[in-house]
Amino acid sequence: MKVAKLLVSGMALAASVVMVQAQELQTFDTVEGWEILIDPTIGNGCLINAQFEDGSDVRIGFDRAANTGYLWASNEAWGDIEEGMAYPLSFSLDGEVYKGEGKGLYIDEMPGVDIPFDSMDFLLALAEKNSMELSTDSGPVMTINLAGTDAALARAIECQDAQG
Repeated sequence: MKVAKLLVSGMALAASVVMVQAQELQTFDTVEGWEILIDPTIGNGCLINAQFEDGSDVRIGFDRAANTGYLWASNEAWGDIEEGMAYPLSFSLDGEVYKGEGKGLYIDEMPGVDIPFDSMDFLLALAEKNSMELSTDSGPVMTINLAGTDAALARAIECQDAQG
């Protein structure tokens, strides 16, 4: 529950659209398989990033400029994603389902979806749950192990605090 304690001490997320762009991310730390990075294109927002066996790349971060959170999920196998197109999605976090919408976004030629969020409950669930399944109307497109997200998000919040 490290994340819950740190979040209560100052992280408030508000609704807005996040656009993640190709950029030079700066390394802050590595925690339990997740890289903690700083994105200078969004007000030095901190994020966690990991690659998975199925080829998926997942980022969970904070956009200081928009005061929101975001999740970006990508996979080379998703080559039919269109830049800027809206995709209705659902997340199952250990069976707890959240609905959302992602926008097609390519970073370094990798097709993905950028999903902004302003729900503290969703962020806490990402930290506390064991697995995440991302689905479209056609069914599941990605299932990942969330091991280490609690510690990594806690460190990302420390990173964010260090940005001033």
